[in-house]
Amino acid sequence: MKLTTTGDGFLRDGRPHRIVSAAIHYFRVHPQLWRDRLERLRAMGVNTVETYVAWNVHERERGRFDFSGWNDVAGFVALAGELGLDVIVRPGPYICAEWESGGLPAWLLTEPGLRLRRSEPVYLAAVDAWFDALLPRLTPLLAEAGGPIVAMAVENEYGSYGNDAGYLRHLHDGLLRRGVTCLLFTADGAEDWFQLGGRIPGVLATGTFGSRPQEALACLRRHQPSGPLVCMEYWHAWFDSWGEPHRVREAAESARVLDELLTAGASVNLYMGHGGTNFGWWNGANCYDGRYLPIATSYDYDAPVGEGGELSPKFHAFREVIERHTGPVTHPVPPAPSRLAPRRIGRRTGRAALFDCLDLLGEPVERLEPEPMEALGQSTGLILYRTRLRGPLDKVELRVDGLADRAQVFLDGQELGTLHRNEPLGAVPLGVPAAGARLDLLVESQGRVNYGPDTADRKGITGGVLLERQYQFGWEIRPLPLDLLPELPFAASPSDTSGADAVDAVDAVDAVGADAVEAASADASDAAGPSFHRFELDLGEEPPADGFLALPGWTKGMVWLNGFALGRYWEVGPQRTLYAPAPLWRAGRNEITVLELHGPGRWLELCDAADLGPTDPAPEGF
Repeated sequence: MKLTTTGDGFLRDGRPHRIVSAAIHYFRVHPQLWRDRLERLRAMGVNTVETYVAWNVHERERGRFDFSGWNDVAGFVALAGELGLDVIVRPGPYICAEWESGGLPAWLLTEPGLRLRRSEPVYLAAVDAWFDALLPRLTPLLAEAGGPIVAMAVENEYGSYGNDAGYLRHLHDGLLRRGVTCLLFTADGAEDWFQLGGRIPGVLATGTFGSRPQEALACLRRHQPSGPLVCMEYWHAWFDSWGEPHRVREAAESARVLDELLTAGASVNLYMGHGGTNFGWWNGANCYDGRYLPIATSYDYDAPVGEGGELSPKFHAFREVIERHTGPVTHPVPPAPSRLAPRRIGRRTGRAALFDCLDLLGEPVERLEPEPMEALGQSTGLILYRTRLRGPLDKVELRVDGLADRAQVFLDGQELGTLHRNEPLGAVPLGVPAAGARLDLLVESQGRVNYGPDTADRKGITGGVLLERQYQFGWEIRPLPLDLLPELPFAASPSDTSGADAVDAVDAVDAVGADAVEAASADASDAAGPSFHRFELDLGEEPPADGFLALPGWTKGMVWLNGFALGRYWEVGPQRTLYAPAPLWRAGRNEITVLELHGPGRWLELCDAADLGPTDPAPEGF
């Protein structure tokens, strides 16, 4: 089933062929749900699926590769093939994807002299080692070997970043040397300067765009007078950033543009077909005009197959358009996924202050001045900087030079304020007694920049800490990656135990239950400050199914379900629920751990539908 090109289209095994594809990222979907999501996309009428390969999830430490479980990209590709789908693979090394650092491993930022995405020897050596590990797992799955992979990308939207033709040629030739015999292509924005920077002579050039299809296809023709017209990313919707509205695009309008593309004879890849979730700490960020915008946990993307597998109106509108151009879709529309019954979760079985757990969470190191996460071998999570301030000092201001991204400031355990990279001149006023005081800066990496010139985005503190104009020296630095939680020293309070029975008796959300939970928790006088909170939910005889966790009254933090990090929550929105897929739940007792960085709420809520917040149209001109 080899894919080749003609003067205006594709041949698949010598027969005219049009690619109708949908994007899905294996690393954003629980592996036990890969089949379900692929079957849903197949039922929409696509004949192909496309996935990025996220380098940083496979090589978190240099030279140590993981292709198992969630990272079994070959297994994902093979499964798509079993379902009769062709596969397009985009191995990067850079992928963007609103993913942490655009898929580039954080350890690259520790290499002396290394500069990203160019013909720089140290960087190229790291990329070559990555391809040496990855490609032998994919080449047996190439179409020429009887597998489903029909095409592979060379880098990703490189014209949005640079124009180093030698770098692109190195990647292209490296794919060929390692046995990649399928069709190769580049993908860049459908504007002249993007195409000029990202194209490789003799290699199929494709476009990424979401509107004005005739303009976009005309641009592709200017730079490639013959060959297939391909929209490699049809942005029929958009991603969400914390503090911004939930982006949506009306189904009928999205379907109209898809119809225009197919009517023009173009092949198309829907971005996204199924978006999935930025579980754990893996979300990326964007930086526009100096303003840093971290990506939300949900990557629902207003896709036709929603984050929890639900089929949106866009699914049915797209299926209708695809059938009109390719013939009847023979695969039936799957039923809606099952959901857990909604209820309030008020059985809090313990709390533990973060500062009481430090020795369990990370090893401290001594340094003269603050150093970023990468210098200490850390990729994501939190990092704590501690020093002793001399006194007496009255009414001084503390500033951080080179903060990435958000710091909570504590003096002798008392929180004084928060600093953020979007306010580089921000300061926290404080006073120091004659005996001195302990200063703690708890810094959260909110996601490395995934697009544009700022992807070398070091986290923690890259400069220094100043009191007025004086740098402070002599620091204890403690990385807190918080990927897997250890056994924490949870302690119950009277309010936890006294309210448990009342809460359990009214698990289902109704008016009586709400009142009982509130009454049971009314005496829970939680102290503010970073702390872990453990909740218990017993599903009884109810079989595990998908659910969505809401945290009303909570401020900002991370949630783990039975030890798995679901992702971040933040009261600024837009999203108000975290997706908790069925394979993470257990029959009977389940444990939910919440790390709240500020002030906790009194309970959690289990919902049967996502709440991604107030909506706003996707940005114009994308």
